[in-house]
Amino acid sequence: MNKNNFTVYIVDDDPAVRDSLTLMLEQDDYRVKSFESGESFLNEIGLGSRGCGIIDIRMPGMDGMQLQEEILHRQLPLPIIFLTAHGDIPKSVKAMKAGAIDFLTKPVTRRDLLAALHSAYLRLADIENQTTSRHEAQQQLCKLTEREQQVLKLAISGLSNKEIARDLGISHRTIEIHKSNIMKKTGAGNLLQLARIARNAGYSN
Repeated sequence: MNKNNFTVYIVDDDPAVRDSLTLMLEQDDYRVKSFESGESFLNEIGLGSRGCGIIDIRMPGMDGMQLQEEILHRQLPLPIIFLTAHGDIPKSVKAMKAGAIDFLTKPVTRRDLLAALHSAYLRLADIENQTTSRHEAQQQLCKLTEREQQVLKLAISGLSNKEIARDLGISHRTIEIHKSNIMKKTGAGNLLQLARIARNAGYSN
């Protein structure tokens, strides 16, 4: 695991917890930043931040679940590990469904925390790969004309050339030309590859 350019953001209103976690992680060569509240964390974090959040579920003001919602709303690529002193099963289920990596009960053991951080690192790598794939796919599709994009969406939805022609009110031969141009511009070898590019770009069929 490469810890360069990877920061662990601790958000907990208890200074003793922040200090103990910071010490534990720095001993394992992690770069750590700690915050006493969700609000102070959000004031510093940005899209360019790379790492994961270790967040207390219960805090005054913005609690951990609200902070998770705001992180998702801002589309920050930040895997989250929740900490709690309470065995709150409903909250943990909701947090995991919203994408949390783990839900650890205080006091956290070094082994459990490092295992969760490894999972967070792998999740971040997946997020970054997906982001790269989406950008590349969007670059491929931005070459298409408006009409070609219409044909693309209908084609990947499973319609035949004849059905697309009827929907768009143009000839079957024109659809064939559009599809040929789409394949050339995107570099797709077949409809399956084209559908994969469209999916990566965020197109829904």
